[in-house]
Amino acid sequence: MTDKNLESLLSEYEEKKRKANMEVETNTSKLYAQFPNLEKIDDELNKYSISKSKSILNGKSDFKKYDIEIENLKKKKEQFLKEKKIDINLFKPNYECKICNDTGYVQDENNKTIMCSCLKQKLLNLAYNKSNLSDIKNENFENFNINLFSDEANTKKYKIKSSPRQNIINIKKECLKFIDNFDSLEEKNLFFCGNTGLGKTYMSNAIANEILKKGKTVLYQTAPVLLETVIDGKFNKYKNQNADNFYKNVLTVDLLIIDDLGTENINSMTVSELFTILNTRLLNLNNKPTKTIISTNLSIEQIFKIYEERIGSRIAGYYNIFQFVGEDLRLKR
Repeated sequence: MTDKNLESLLSEYEEKKRKANMEVETNTSKLYAQFPNLEKIDDELNKYSISKSKSILNGKSDFKKYDIEIENLKKKKEQFLKEKKIDINLFKPNYECKICNDTGYVQDENNKTIMCSCLKQKLLNLAYNKSNLSDIKNENFENFNINLFSDEANTKKYKIKSSPRQNIINIKKECLKFIDNFDSLEEKNLFFCGNTGLGKTYMSNAIANEILKKGKTVLYQTAPVLLETVIDGKFNKYKNQNADNFYKNVLTVDLLIIDDLGTENINSMTVSELFTILNTRLLNLNNKPTKTIISTNLSIEQIFKIYEERIGSRIAGYYNIFQFVGEDLRLKR
């Protein structure tokens, strides 16, 4: 992530905030023109609020008397809006992020100013996610079509008793549970395995969509890019802050999605880095739940054979394993 990206995004935030506030001013002016009595009520409210503030600043103890007038005027305004069927939200800025009100920053429990998750996510998207989450709005649970999966069970072919359709329904149910319980330390991570074109990436995107709605951050990378970037950042003599930021984000992002595990150059270095990433995220060293989704064409048995046993054991012990079966969905669309 670069300072240039942050500067550009903060300019966008400032513009969004300005537009939201301007919209409120426009709505208010229109309503005042249509309902002069509404403007009189607001003028009275402003007058008493100013008087109360002056009284407090001057150290007077009579400021509480204004509270009664302010409260009565608020009730009067509320009743007026109700009678005229005026939406009270017209007086409130419609900020894109309800957490930070489009400022990009919030106060934590220690009253320290920290970056809002929405700004963190935009920086992640610019620097790392790029095209990985480009179609995320379309790949969601609302558009999820179970009818693309066969309703015929074939134990010999798929090695499971249920049909591909029932299997994906079960997987979807567990994924929704994963989303609902995302902040629980008891909720396991997800391991998606199966052939290409069976919906693993779609399911990962659908989950990411819902996690983003919760105000969480998501980093989505293929295993080759993820591990190559981490290793290059650690050992390249031209190591820079961007490389350090990437590794920090890999370890601390709320949801890390590792796609195409097994397609990277598998050697002692990549295996070691993969273990460190998975293990660090399991340890919750950041005092917050960090979850991981792994998507691969490899079975859990192959994971144990190809990678060190300690990686296989971490996945077997701390991940819910789901096998995707059926025919290539890309041929059905």
